[in-house]
This record gives sequence, structure tokens and C-alpha cells, in this order.
Amino acid sequence: VFCQYEDYDFEDEYNEEPDHQHPYYFNSNTQAEVPRFPFPVECARECFCPPAFPLSMYCDHRELKTIPNIPSHVQQLYLQNNYIEAVPTGPFTNVTFLREINFSHNKIKSHMIDHGVFAKLSNLVQLHLQHNELEEFPFPLPSSLERLLLGFNKISQLSGNTLEGLPNITMLDLCNNFLDDSVLKGKPFANMKNLMQLNLCNNRLQTMPPDLPSSLMHLSLENNSISYIPENYFKRLQKLIALRMSYNNLQNIPHNTFNLPNLLELNLGHNKLKQVFYIPRSLQHLYIEDNDIEIINVTLMCPSIDPMNTNQLTYIRADKNKLTIPISTYAFFCFPHIRTIYYGEQNVNASKSTQLRIPVFRRFLTPEEYDEAEDNHETHDQETEEDHEADDNYFHRYFQ
Repeated sequence: VFCQYEDYDFEDEYNEEPDHQHPYYFNSNTQAEVPRFPFPVECARECFCPPAFPLSMYCDHRELKTIPNIPSHVQQLYLQNNYIEAVPTGPFTNVTFLREINFSHNKIKSHMIDHGVFAKLSNLVQLHLQHNELEEFPFPLPSSLERLLLGFNKISQLSGNTLEGLPNITMLDLCNNFLDDSVLKGKPFANMKNLMQLNLCNNRLQTMPPDLPSSLMHLSLENNSISYIPENYFKRLQKLIALRMSYNNLQNIPHNTFNLPNLLELNLGHNKLKQVFYIPRSLQHLYIEDNDIEIINVTLMCPSIDPMNTNQLTYIRADKNKLTIPISTYAFFCFPHIRTIYYGEQNVNASKSTQLRIPVFRRFLTPEEYDEAEDNHETHDQETEEDHEADDNYFHRYFQ
């Protein structure tokens, strides 16, 4: 179903508001077997029901203020980018097979959602409510739900039992809301045994969220006010693959904080760090730009070398720190797979920024790697900060 839109983006970017919304266009070239369905398929007159996808109804970008009646056979309902303010029970009266609803980019308010309207949809797997005007977490919701997107709302409360009835949730997006530490005292995520991705970026958190489930693989905490990470905080999160904590107030990190066997991406840019820390052998991409680091102590990052279990680090971004010399060549023994170290400009003096002799270090590539890099225009020495901002999105398909 996701492939039915040419420009369908699975996620939102949370760094900034988009200048404009690109309309979604139906992809008529999608190869799909047309189910045997009686034609013509019933469809609301305000919407579009393509014959190739008779279980889907497209009502997006149509300036709708109300929800049209939904035929009973519909499984995917797309209502994004309209002016809908309320979700009444009426249009959903005869609907029993809905699996996905997209209400993103509307004007829905919490008190305008009829109580239990979603809970009755026992087959619902995915619900998009990002970019609305919700003040509260929508409740109740069906236990079948797996993906819930609530970013860019005004949610400030999570009642104790709000998430208890959602055992199948694998992805929960609460970025860009008004959540603070008091909301998390009740440990709302502790019993979500299947949760793999939790997005809490752009909120008002000052401490790390407590008792996260051990199933978690992707954690996004950018743009909060977190100043420290408790010792052994990640001990139970051994499945963590990607951690994003840029734009916080981190200063000191316990040495073995990130001793995680599966961590691939670690983003700690735009904090107040003064020194580096232990790098797990699995890590591939490290972002520590815009901190107060004066020297990168490789021994702290790599206390020992194991030829049978080498470090996998390939990329370091370290611009906008206080470095005066490049990283020690000992790093290339510790990190034999390193390909790029981006130094960029350094904030050595308060009045002006300076640049190391080598703003970008690129390790020797094999002929095959060089040819591939040439094809992708990645071997130029003159790289801009925008190039490396793009590198920050290495795992963008998993986040936002």
C-alpha cells in the first residue's frame, strides 16, 4: 500500500517545518495483481478509489472539512492534508476491515474525537495523527494497533493506563509535543514489550525516560534539555541500533555508557561534551559535532585492539569543536574500517572559527570503492556542511 504514492514518505522530518506540502500522486505504474472485486467499487464521491487498489480510498488534498462515509470494504483510508476538525462515529458505522488511517495535516482536536471511535476498529494496524491540534493522547485505541504517529501536536499528558491496552505497538512517535519529565514518572512505556522505535524528540524532557522496554531498537531524544545519562542506563537496552540525542545539554558521559553490542549510529552533536567516551565495536557512524571537545583521546574510545573482533566505525563527524590537531594515527589501528573523518571548522577562539589543515580526511579506497564513490560524487575534497547534514540522516528511514 505504501508504494501506491510516488512521493510517499514514511516519516516526517522534525528539525524544521516544511515550507510546503508536496501532494501525493497515485502511481499508476505500480505492478500489483488486481483482486477479483465486483465493479464498480463503492466509493465516496469526494474521494478516489482506483480499480487497481479496490481496498483503498484516497481523500487527501481535497479541502475536506468533514469525513465522508466510508464503504464497508475499505482497508486503507487516506485523509491527510485537509481541514478536518472532528472524528465522529457516523462515517465509521459500517467499517470493520480498516487497517490504516492517515489523518495527518488536519485540524483535529482531542475533544472533537468521539469516544471509542477508533477502539471499535479491531483490525486497525496503523494510525497517522501527526500535524493536528491534539491536546491529549487519543484514548481508547484498538489493541491491534502496531504503528501510532502523534508528532506535531500539543499533547502534554499521558495518563497511567493510556498505553496499557496497546500490546502490539512497535512504533510510537510523540515528537514535537509538550511532554515533560512529570509525564514519564508513571513509566508509561515499561509494559510495551514489542516497542522497537520510540520518538520523543522536540519535547521538554530534562532527564532520560525511565524503564524503557528491552525490545527497543531506535530511540530519538533530539531537541530536549537532557543534561546527563545515568550510569548503566542502557544496560537493559541491548537491542538498540540507533540513538539520537543531538541538541541537548549533555556535558559528561560515563565511560562505558554506550557499551551496546548492536549500536550502529550514535548522534550526540550539538551538546556540551568536553571529552569522548568508549565506542562499541558495532558502531559505524559517530556524530559529535558542535561540542566543546579539545582533543579526541583514542585510548578512551578504543582501550584495546582485538584482531578477531575489529571495530566497525567508518565515519566520524567532529566539526565545530575546539580541536587544534587531527585525531591520532593510532585511531587507524583501532578503527581499521574508518573511511571519513570530517573536521570542518573548529571553534578554537570565541571570536572566530578556524580550520584544521585537513578539513576532511578520506582513507585510501580500493579501486572498486573509488569507482563506486566517483559514481556517487563522493570523492571531492571540497565538502560543505550541508553534505554532512545529509550524512546525519544515515538512518532517516527508521526515524521521525
